[in-house]
Amino acid sequence: MPIEYNKEALLTAIIKALEALVDNARNAMQVAYETATHEENIAENKYDTLGLEAAYLTQGQAQRLAECEADLAAFKSIKPGSFKKADAIGVGALVELIDDDNHTHLFFLGPAAGGLKVECNGNIIMVVTTKAPLGKALHNSHLGDGLTVALGNKQKHYEVVAIN
Repeated sequence: MPIEYNKEALLTAIIKALEALVDNARNAMQVAYETATHEENIAENKYDTLGLEAAYLTQGQAQRLAECEADLAAFKSIKPGSFKKADAIGVGALVELIDDDNHTHLFFLGPAAGGLKVECNGNIIMVVTTKAPLGKALHNSHLGDGLTVALGNKQKHYEVVAIN
C-alpha cells in the first residue's frame, strides 16, 4: 500500500532525535572534560597517563559533538517537499521498499545521520545517506525499480513501491 505521509512530522521526529543526540554528546564531552581537568588526574610521573587518556576522550567526544551538530544543521535545512511518481529519488525522499520476503521497509534518504531510526505515525523509518550501499542504490532510482544491495557477502533485493 503506497505511503501517504506528513513529511513535516517525519522531519520533526528526526530533528528531535538529533537534538537528543546533540544533548547526549554535549553531556558526554562535559563529563570527559571534567575528568581530564580534575586535580586527581594530574600526572604525578611520566607513567601516570590517566589525565592524558581523559584528554583524548575529551577530544573524541568534542569531535562526536561536532558531527552530531552538523547532522542536525543538515536536517534543519531540508525543505519537506514531495516527490512525484515519475521523479527520481533524491535527498529528502521517503521511500517504501518491499523485499523478496514481502516485508515492507521505510527509508528516508537524508543528507546525514545514516542509520538513525525514528518512529513516526506508528512506523519505524530509517535514515540512509548516499554514502551507504542502500542509499547509493536508491539515489536516482524510480518507482518500480528493482534494487540489489550487497550486505557483506549477501545480496538483498528490493523493489521501490512508493516515493513521497
